[in-house]
Amino acid sequence: MVVVPPHATCSQRRTISWVRCAGLIDGELMIRKNRSRVAVAAAVAAVAAAGMPVASAAAPAPALTLVAASPSVTLDRWGKDPAVFLNLGTYLTAGKTPFEVRATRKSYADPIVAKQIIRQGGRTTERVLPKGLLKDFSGFPDFLHLTITDNTGKKVVDRKDAFCPNSPAGRVSPSAPATSSYPEDCPANPFARGTVWGIQAGWGANALTYNSRPVVLADGTYTIKVSVTAKYRSLFRIPAGEKTVNATVVTHQAPPGGPMGRKRPLGTALKPNAAPPAGRASVPKGPKPDLRPLPAWGIGIARPVPGGPQRDYLQFSANVWNGGTSPLVVDGFRRPGKDLMDAYQYFYDAKGKQVGYAPTGGMEWDPRDGHQHWHFKDFASYRLLNGGQKEIVRSQKEAFCLADTDAIDYTLANANWKPYNTNLRTACGDHGALSVREVLDVGSGDTYMQYLPGQSFDITDLPNGTYYIQVIANPVHKLYETNTKNNVSLRKVILGGHAGARTVKVPPYQLIDAP
Repeated sequence: MVVVPPHATCSQRRTISWVRCAGLIDGELMIRKNRSRVAVAAAVAAVAAAGMPVASAAAPAPALTLVAASPSVTLDRWGKDPAVFLNLGTYLTAGKTPFEVRATRKSYADPIVAKQIIRQGGRTTERVLPKGLLKDFSGFPDFLHLTITDNTGKKVVDRKDAFCPNSPAGRVSPSAPATSSYPEDCPANPFARGTVWGIQAGWGANALTYNSRPVVLADGTYTIKVSVTAKYRSLFRIPAGEKTVNATVVTHQAPPGGPMGRKRPLGTALKPNAAPPAGRASVPKGPKPDLRPLPAWGIGIARPVPGGPQRDYLQFSANVWNGGTSPLVVDGFRRPGKDLMDAYQYFYDAKGKQVGYAPTGGMEWDPRDGHQHWHFKDFASYRLLNGGQKEIVRSQKEAFCLADTDAIDYTLANANWKPYNTNLRTACGDHGALSVREVLDVGSGDTYMQYLPGQSFDITDLPNGTYYIQVIANPVHKLYETNTKNNVSLRKVILGGHAGARTVKVPPYQLIDAP
């Protein structure tokens, strides 16, 4: 993992999730996102106080209902960002039964198949949703219709927005379940394989929040109208009608550390075992991780810096995810007085009980700017192959900080819908650490963006033509997994142009067009 300078763009960063990227660009956005999750419960509770029913007793309850917690809101803008996030307090609420959808694709050559899971009266049934409804796993496309009118009556925004059922959510009434087991984000990775979306019974999910596209608005007052499009009203029995919210946009100067005047707490790192394992090492039969590399995406050319070395670099995003039956758990224990750790992989049975361990290489402290944490060695390898698929350039990236940055397939039987170690700043420890624990949960993957020289490929002297970006998981087989035959992915690229002005074309990968 790397921490990039403040001026870097989202496409230059490790994570591909826009919201996660925005949070790294501006810590204040992450404060607002976290603060919105805390505030959701109070805002949704206002729905019940306003007398808005969760479900109708006289007729079959709608699967979802659009509600507004308040008739007016203030949209705060911090600093010089021209855009504001439309956290309007509008929610899609579930009735007496949860709203759940599971979507998956057999392969990247197959379309996404989505099913609504209906749990009612002690029975569970599946309802296949229309073909072609979903193009990816980031949410229902064109779910909401949004219009914004300024105080002169001029319509300044008229658009359709997607809706992610896993948006920040809270209870509508005290009789609703105290917690929700559903995931808290929608996969943004173009090569995600499956997702679970859900709104707990008696809960409401934010319809427009920091996951939605921001809008460029000047300070002032606006009338915002939100409705569900006809297709989804029919599909999910959502009552017709729009919600009107009066919004006031206000710009604030951001104090040091963000709008709260202090830095956001970084959380607590995962705790390893108290001491290196004792007794005889063993690799038991049973559940294990299965490390699978995704095809590269986010591919582009880094231009030479004026006045600097005139080199061209091929940049890309890479992700290795766990599609197995058990999490990958690696503990590192420091050698006295050394910037090295001995690493051990732990194994668990079907009930989650630790049943064995094995030495699995080591970790090293990376003191360079933008790193400054412990890297596990030999997790993945990146190589550029020529048209005959022979290696010609190898990335110098060889050590990794493991974290669950991306949901890849939460439809797997043992997928962890709420992974703990998504905080990139705490997953891999600081220089004073005696030990660290790095985890890759089932269903999640770890994304790296290859934008630094040495990590990306130097293509300055390569001739134009066809090449392949190769991503290898567990390249020297130090990690134990269920299957090592799916540890390689290839993505075709076509280089053109000339030195200082190189170009790259990226053909679609089966049905996935992620250049």
